[in-house]
Amino acid sequence: MFDVLLIGISLSMDAFAVTVTNSITLRPFRTRDGLWSAAYFGFFQFLMPLLGALLAGTFSRHVARFGPYISFVLLGFIGIKMICDALQSTGGEAGGTSALTHSRLLALAVATSIDAMAVGVSFAFSPPVPGLWFACAAIGCTTFLLTLLAAGLGRRVRIREPRRAGVIGGAVLLFLGVKLLLEGIL
Repeated sequence: MFDVLLIGISLSMDAFAVTVTNSITLRPFRTRDGLWSAAYFGFFQFLMPLLGALLAGTFSRHVARFGPYISFVLLGFIGIKMICDALQSTGGEAGGTSALTHSRLLALAVATSIDAMAVGVSFAFSPPVPGLWFACAAIGCTTFLLTLLAAGLGRRVRIREPRRAGVIGGAVLLFLGVKLLLEGIL
């Protein structure tokens, strides 16, 4: 059981970083934005290991092979767009993120949860002690709670230059994309 909690914490770190970035760069970042973020990230961190376990040996092998590239492209695209928006914004604008849309959250949740599918594949060959459904639910709930924490932390950060926050936020997303790509290649 403790192993599943540690897996959940490690899988949720990318979602944590993305949510802190979003909550710093989006002003105002409302409570509902934090709840939507937690719901998207938590759901996909629940779903992907479950899919990995259920599809082990067939489709998931291909997703695991291309997953780092998919994550890199999604996070890279969003990061570059965020940087461009920040550089084009005027001083009074939010500085990179004008809205946290469902399509943006969906792309971020998929990009940060693809590695969870590989964990699910490992579950198929070595089932977790508490059971597959319980393990996936624990991972999803852990991500949900840590994402809410990230939203609260990022909300409290005050930025004097919103444009700089947008550039830094976009750079963080690019860094996460490169990190996932390198982890997948190596």
